[in-house]
Amino acid sequence: MSARIGVVTFPGTLDDQDARRAVTAAGGEAVALWHKDPDLHGVDAIVLPGGFSYGDYLRCGAIARFSPVMDSIIDAAGAGMPVLGICNGFQVLCEAHLLPGALVRNTGQTFRCEDKPLIVENAETPWTAGFEAGQQIIIPLKHGEGSYQARSEDLARLEGEGRVVFRYAGENPNGSANNIAGVTNERGNVVGLMPHPEHAIEPGFGPDTPGGIRTGLDGLDMFTAVLRTIAG
Repeated sequence: MSARIGVVTFPGTLDDQDARRAVTAAGGEAVALWHKDPDLHGVDAIVLPGGFSYGDYLRCGAIARFSPVMDSIIDAAGAGMPVLGICNGFQVLCEAHLLPGALVRNTGQTFRCEDKPLIVENAETPWTAGFEAGQQIIIPLKHGEGSYQARSEDLARLEGEGRVVFRYAGENPNGSANNIAGVTNERGNVVGLMPHPEHAIEPGFGPDTPGGIRTGLDGLDMFTAVLRTIAG
Protein backbone atom coordinates (compact mmCIF):
# COMPACT_ATOMS: atom_id res chain seq x y z
CA MET A 1 0.00 0.00 0.00
CA SER A 2 1.32 3.44 -0.95
CA ALA A 3 2.09 5.95 1.77
CA ARG A 4 -0.61 8.59 2.11
CA ILE A 5 0.61 12.19 1.93
CA GLY A 6 -1.86 14.89 2.90
CA VAL A 7 -1.77 18.23 1.07
CA VAL A 8 -3.60 21.06 2.82
CA THR A 9 -5.67 23.65 0.97
CA PHE A 10 -6.29 27.03 2.59
CA PRO A 11 -8.28 29.87 0.97
CA GLY A 12 -5.77 31.38 -1.44
CA THR A 13 -3.57 28.28 -1.78
CA LEU A 14 -2.23 28.05 -5.35
CA ASP A 15 0.09 25.05 -5.51
CA ASP A 16 -1.93 22.32 -3.82
CA GLN A 17 -2.67 20.52 -7.08
CA ASP A 18 1.00 20.70 -8.05
CA ALA A 19 1.99 19.23 -4.67
CA ARG A 20 -0.52 16.40 -5.01
CA ARG A 21 0.80 15.71 -8.50
CA ALA A 22 4.34 15.54 -7.12
CA VAL A 23 3.26 13.03 -4.47
CA THR A 24 1.63 10.86 -7.14
CA ALA A 25 4.66 11.12 -9.42
CA ALA A 26 6.85 9.90 -6.55
CA GLY A 27 4.63 6.86 -6.06
CA GLY A 28 2.57 7.99 -3.08
CA GLU A 29 -1.14 8.50 -2.56
CA ALA A 30 -2.04 12.19 -2.43
CA VAL A 31 -4.82 13.06 0.02
CA ALA A 32 -6.54 16.45 -0.21
CA LEU A 33 -6.99 18.03 3.23
CA TRP A 34 -9.28 21.03 3.78
CA HIS A 35 -8.18 23.68 6.24
CA LYS A 36 -11.47 23.64 8.17
CA ASP A 37 -11.38 19.87 8.75
CA PRO A 38 -9.21 18.87 11.74
CA ASP A 39 -9.26 15.21 10.63
CA LEU A 40 -5.98 14.25 8.96
CA HIS A 41 -7.64 11.16 7.47
CA GLY A 42 -4.90 8.73 8.39
CA VAL A 43 -2.11 10.31 6.35
CA ASP A 44 1.54 9.43 6.92
CA ALA A 45 2.97 12.88 6.16
CA ILE A 46 1.78 16.42 5.47
CA VAL A 47 2.60 19.06 2.86
CA LEU A 48 1.63 22.70 3.36
CA PRO A 49 1.87 24.07 -0.20
CA GLY A 50 2.53 27.52 -1.58
CA GLY A 51 0.15 30.34 -2.40
CA PHE A 52 -1.34 33.29 -0.56
CA SER A 53 -3.36 31.85 2.32
CA TYR A 54 -6.20 34.23 3.16
CA GLY A 55 -4.65 36.62 0.66
CA ASP A 56 -1.80 37.30 3.14
CA TYR A 57 -3.86 40.30 4.19
CA LEU A 58 -2.61 40.33 7.78
CA ARG A 59 0.83 38.73 7.52
CA CYS A 60 1.92 35.77 5.43
CA GLY A 61 0.60 32.61 7.09
CA ALA A 62 -0.67 34.42 10.19
CA ILE A 63 -4.35 33.64 9.63
CA ALA A 64 -3.86 30.14 8.20
CA ARG A 65 -1.98 29.22 11.36
CA PHE A 66 -5.34 29.30 13.22
CA SER A 67 -7.21 27.02 10.81
CA PRO A 68 -8.65 23.93 12.55
CA VAL A 69 -6.37 21.57 10.62
CA MET A 70 -3.29 23.25 12.09
CA ASP A 71 -3.97 22.05 15.65
CA SER A 72 -3.99 18.48 14.32
CA ILE A 73 -0.82 19.10 12.32
CA ILE A 74 0.95 20.57 15.36
CA ASP A 75 0.04 17.46 17.37
CA ALA A 76 1.09 15.13 14.55
CA ALA A 77 4.40 16.94 14.09
CA GLY A 78 5.04 16.66 17.81
CA ALA A 79 4.53 12.91 17.50
CA GLY A 80 7.13 12.72 14.70
CA MET A 81 5.07 12.88 11.51
CA PRO A 82 7.03 14.33 8.56
CA VAL A 83 5.75 17.80 7.64
CA LEU A 84 6.92 19.92 4.70
CA GLY A 85 6.07 23.61 4.28
CA ILE A 86 6.74 25.12 0.86
CA CYS A 87 6.86 28.92 0.42
CA ASN A 88 3.58 30.08 2.02
CA GLY A 89 3.58 26.74 3.84
CA PHE A 90 6.98 27.63 5.29
CA GLN A 91 5.51 30.91 6.47
CA VAL A 92 2.60 29.05 8.11
CA LEU A 93 5.00 26.71 9.93
CA CYS A 94 6.90 29.68 11.32
CA GLU A 95 3.69 31.41 12.39
CA ALA A 96 2.61 28.18 14.12
CA HIS A 97 6.00 28.05 15.90
CA LEU A 98 6.77 24.64 14.44
CA LEU A 99 9.86 26.33 13.02
CA PRO A 100 11.76 29.32 14.42
CA GLY A 101 12.06 32.68 12.72
CA ALA A 102 9.88 34.55 10.24
CA LEU A 103 9.71 35.37 6.54
CA VAL A 104 9.67 39.05 5.58
CA ARG A 105 9.64 41.15 2.41
CA ASN A 106 12.44 40.50 -0.06
CA THR A 107 15.36 42.87 -0.16
CA GLY A 108 14.65 45.51 -2.77
CA GLN A 109 10.89 44.97 -2.38
CA THR A 110 10.83 42.86 -5.54
CA PHE A 111 9.06 39.61 -6.37
CA ARG A 112 11.55 36.95 -7.52
CA CYS A 113 10.69 34.14 -9.92
CA GLU A 114 13.61 32.06 -11.20
CA ASP A 115 15.38 28.72 -11.14
CA LYS A 116 17.72 28.81 -8.17
CA PRO A 117 20.69 26.62 -7.20
CA LEU A 118 20.62 25.44 -3.59
CA ILE A 119 23.19 23.73 -1.42
CA VAL A 120 21.84 20.80 0.60
CA GLU A 121 23.20 21.38 4.09
CA ASN A 122 21.28 18.67 5.96
CA ALA A 123 20.59 15.35 4.23
CA GLU A 124 19.25 13.62 7.32
CA THR A 125 15.63 14.77 7.37
CA PRO A 126 12.84 12.57 5.95
CA TRP A 127 12.53 15.03 3.07
CA THR A 128 16.23 15.30 2.18
CA ALA A 129 17.47 11.76 2.79
CA GLY A 130 17.78 11.25 -0.98
CA PHE A 131 20.48 13.91 -1.24
CA GLU A 132 24.04 14.16 0.01
CA ALA A 133 25.27 16.95 2.26
CA GLY A 134 26.97 19.57 0.10
CA GLN A 135 25.08 18.54 -3.03
CA GLN A 136 23.90 21.33 -5.32
CA ILE A 137 20.39 21.12 -6.70
CA ILE A 138 18.21 23.50 -8.70
CA ILE A 139 14.69 24.32 -7.53
CA PRO A 140 12.40 27.08 -8.85
CA LEU A 141 11.44 29.91 -6.52
CA LYS A 142 8.66 32.48 -6.74
CA HIS A 143 8.05 34.77 -3.80
CA GLY A 144 7.84 38.34 -2.61
CA GLU A 145 8.23 37.70 1.11
CA GLY A 146 10.89 35.01 1.32
CA SER A 147 13.61 36.65 3.37
CA TYR A 148 14.22 34.34 6.33
CA GLN A 149 15.08 36.20 9.53
CA ALA A 150 15.51 35.05 13.12
CA ARG A 151 16.96 36.28 16.38
CA SER A 152 20.74 36.01 16.62
CA GLU A 153 20.46 33.29 19.27
CA ASP A 154 18.06 31.29 17.09
CA LEU A 155 20.35 31.61 14.08
CA ALA A 156 23.29 30.45 16.17
CA ARG A 157 21.28 27.46 17.37
CA LEU A 158 20.16 26.55 13.85
CA GLU A 159 23.72 26.73 12.56
CA GLY A 160 25.26 24.97 15.56
CA GLU A 161 22.74 22.12 15.53
CA GLY A 162 22.91 21.56 11.78
CA ARG A 163 19.30 22.61 11.28
CA VAL A 164 19.86 24.73 8.20
CA VAL A 165 18.59 22.36 5.50
CA PHE A 166 19.08 24.42 2.34
CA ARG A 167 21.17 27.46 1.54
CA TYR A 168 21.08 29.65 -1.55
CA ALA A 169 24.13 29.19 -3.78
CA GLY A 170 25.49 32.27 -5.48
CA GLU A 171 23.32 35.39 -5.27
CA ASN A 172 21.02 35.67 -2.29
CA PRO A 173 17.65 36.36 -3.97
CA ASN A 174 15.80 37.83 -0.99
CA GLY A 175 18.21 38.90 1.76
CA SER A 176 17.71 35.84 3.96
CA ALA A 177 20.03 35.67 6.95
CA ASN A 178 23.04 33.44 6.28
CA ASN A 179 21.66 32.68 2.79
CA ILE A 180 19.13 30.33 4.42
CA ALA A 181 16.57 28.79 2.04
CA GLY A 182 15.17 26.17 4.41
CA VAL A 183 15.36 24.95 8.01
CA THR A 184 14.18 22.07 10.17
CA ASN A 185 12.98 21.64 13.74
CA GLU A 186 14.98 20.03 16.54
CA ARG A 187 13.59 16.58 15.83
CA GLY A 188 14.24 16.90 12.09
CA ASN A 189 10.78 15.84 10.91
CA VAL A 190 9.45 19.33 10.08
CA VAL A 191 11.09 21.13 7.15
CA GLY A 192 10.26 24.49 5.61
CA LEU A 193 11.78 25.94 2.45
CA MET A 194 11.02 28.88 0.17
CA PRO A 195 11.73 27.33 -3.26
CA HIS A 196 9.16 24.98 -4.84
CA PRO A 197 10.27 21.34 -5.23
CA GLU A 198 6.84 20.41 -6.65
CA HIS A 199 7.78 22.41 -9.77
CA ALA A 200 10.85 20.26 -10.46
CA ILE A 201 9.52 16.73 -10.77
CA GLU A 202 9.74 15.72 -14.44
CA PRO A 203 12.15 15.92 -17.37
CA GLY A 204 11.52 18.71 -19.85
CA PHE A 205 9.57 20.87 -17.45
CA GLY A 206 12.02 21.48 -14.63
CA PRO A 207 14.88 23.97 -14.30
CA ASP A 208 18.17 23.79 -16.18
CA THR A 209 21.11 22.16 -14.47
CA PRO A 210 24.46 23.99 -14.57
CA GLY A 211 25.37 21.83 -17.56
CA GLY A 212 22.31 22.95 -19.47
CA ILE A 213 20.52 19.59 -19.36
CA ARG A 214 16.86 19.91 -18.45
CA THR A 215 16.39 17.16 -15.90
CA GLY A 216 13.88 18.80 -13.58
CA LEU A 217 14.01 15.95 -11.05
CA ASP A 218 15.67 17.54 -8.02
CA GLY A 219 12.31 18.35 -6.47
CA LEU A 220 10.95 14.86 -7.04
CA ASP A 221 13.78 13.49 -4.90
CA MET A 222 12.28 15.19 -1.85
CA PHE A 223 8.97 13.39 -2.28
CA THR A 224 10.53 9.99 -3.00
CA ALA A 225 12.78 10.44 0.04
CA VAL A 226 9.87 10.85 2.44
CA LEU A 227 8.09 7.85 0.93
CA ARG A 228 11.19 5.70 1.51
CA THR A 229 11.44 7.01 5.07
CA ILE A 230 7.83 6.12 5.78
CA ALA A 231 8.29 2.67 4.24
CA GLY A 232 11.11 1.75 6.51
